[in-house]
Amino acid sequence: MRTDKIRQYLLPNIPYLFIFWCCIKLGTAYRLAAGTGFGEKLIGSIKTIGPAFGTIAPGFVGFDWLVGLAGAVIIRLVVYYKIKNAKKFRKDVEYGSARWGTAKDIKPFIDPVFKNNVILTGTEFLTMNTRPKNPANSRNLNCCIIGSSGSGKTRFWLTPQLLQAHSSYVVVDPKGGILEKVGSFLKRQGYGIKVFNSIDFSKSMHYNPLSYIKTESDILKFVNALITNTRGDGKEGDEFWTKSETLLYCALIAYIVFEGPEEERNMNTLVDMIGSMEVKEDDDNFKNAVDYMFMGLEKRKPNHFAIRQYKKYKLASGKTAKSILISCGARLAPFDIPQLREIMSYDELALDRMGDRKTATFFIISDTDNTYNFIVALAFSQMFNLLCERADNKYNGRLPHHVRVLWDEAANTGQVPQLEKLVAVIRSREISLCLFLQAQSQLKSLYKDNAETIMGNMDSVIFLGGREHTTVKELSEALGKETISMYTESMTRGVQQSHGQNLQRLGKELMTVDELTTMDGSKCILQLRGLRPFLSPKYDLKKHPCYKYTAEADKRNGFDLSSLINRRMEVKPDETYTVYEVDATGADAATDEDEDILNYDDVDDPDAFA
Repeated sequence: MRTDKIRQYLLPNIPYLFIFWCCIKLGTAYRLAAGTGFGEKLIGSIKTIGPAFGTIAPGFVGFDWLVGLAGAVIIRLVVYYKIKNAKKFRKDVEYGSARWGTAKDIKPFIDPVFKNNVILTGTEFLTMNTRPKNPANSRNLNCCIIGSSGSGKTRFWLTPQLLQAHSSYVVVDPKGGILEKVGSFLKRQGYGIKVFNSIDFSKSMHYNPLSYIKTESDILKFVNALITNTRGDGKEGDEFWTKSETLLYCALIAYIVFEGPEEERNMNTLVDMIGSMEVKEDDDNFKNAVDYMFMGLEKRKPNHFAIRQYKKYKLASGKTAKSILISCGARLAPFDIPQLREIMSYDELALDRMGDRKTATFFIISDTDNTYNFIVALAFSQMFNLLCERADNKYNGRLPHHVRVLWDEAANTGQVPQLEKLVAVIRSREISLCLFLQAQSQLKSLYKDNAETIMGNMDSVIFLGGREHTTVKELSEALGKETISMYTESMTRGVQQSHGQNLQRLGKELMTVDELTTMDGSKCILQLRGLRPFLSPKYDLKKHPCYKYTAEADKRNGFDLSSLINRRMEVKPDETYTVYEVDATGADAATDEDEDILNYDDVDDPDAFA
């Protein structure tokens, strides 16, 4: 800091010390000159100027020093006035100063230890330390990777991030190829591997969203995420039905979470309760089983959150209530599928503990069928809030292990409510988000006006290649213009021919739309906040030090997903359970009877099992 002040104030004024010395010598020459008048002494100083400058050391006569000080001050004021009123010329940057970044530009942002960096391109890296010694070099780790199909989003960017193995990871993995490639490596590095597989539920761990709900606020957040991601392809329609569904969901989920037994706190119970809510259009006083459950709860806890929400729902007439129930049933139809019911019966993902130790959680989705993709958005909505709360309540605001969310196919896996706010605050909790898009317009289509806010909180934007017009046009504008020189030649034909040549300046985009669409497939463009853009080679996966541990390098490193799956529910240490003794005698007779029942045809003999 002191060195900077010296450079700022002392160095620019060193020339004036020389001017001060010269003026002292001029004052000495004037004083030694013969004569009494000003003119005589001024002319006489021509003869004495030689002796005056003959010695380096100034004299100690006050007049000489006064002349020296006055001369230096006057010259300093003249220079200051000239600078303030000078015309501003920006040579060679008249129409723009855009240029490509260099190794010198990125050097302050790279950690000397390769493993402690985020791999951005083949030549640019970003330190994982979000609180460097120099605050000016602080950048968040949020990234947006844009590239059309086949541009290498997975191979050149996502997979190298996992091989760094410096954080906990949450990965959206279309088709499961990433897990198969790096799963064994991560397990060797001490990672806990968790998988939610929407392609094959028999190879998936369990996920129960209701197990993370602890407060009424959690209920509202979950219901909002559920409704947002189950709208279908069309618009939601009348807002009345959405709000009515919200009341019913809040009431039922509050009853399940706060009053139900632990083994029934899951989505299956919610679906079953809605299915059992019989309504008669011509009888508003009819009571179904769920009505009686809430009547009993009201007697015990009249101010319960579930009661207040359910009473609002019951204001609807029988016909309206039936329409609400039909709408709820249609929205929750996927949860009626037997395989999904089993997967959501209890939880194994532990979304709230990803920052406690190194964990790699993979959400395997289909790239052709988006039926279950909304579950990813539900999980992410809960995960961001849970991790932020855990960081604040247990770890004084920072998780012990950074959590990197690598969200591939971000535009095809649902919408996280208030993502524009979450992406702005997760940095301080040691969480970062990386969105993978095929075009920037996908984000605008999903998040509308909030897309700009989300992109504004991405300090790193990497363009791997593409032809989508909006994306390349905005990128071309963001890269800026450079100033170039252009010669123009003119020739006039006539009686006398004349030739002319003219040099002029003009601005040109650093890369035009045409150049972006035809960019070399081995190149990419990095935009890091506060720096010039970089035109760099994509990272070569085979050059990573840990590439040899991947299944691509050696098929023996392939990951066996079945080794993670356990269909037996583990009993918790503090859980109360009942042991039953079973008498196996007479099993054969029971089997014979069961076989008769299974083979029974009521058309042949309707009274056989009456």
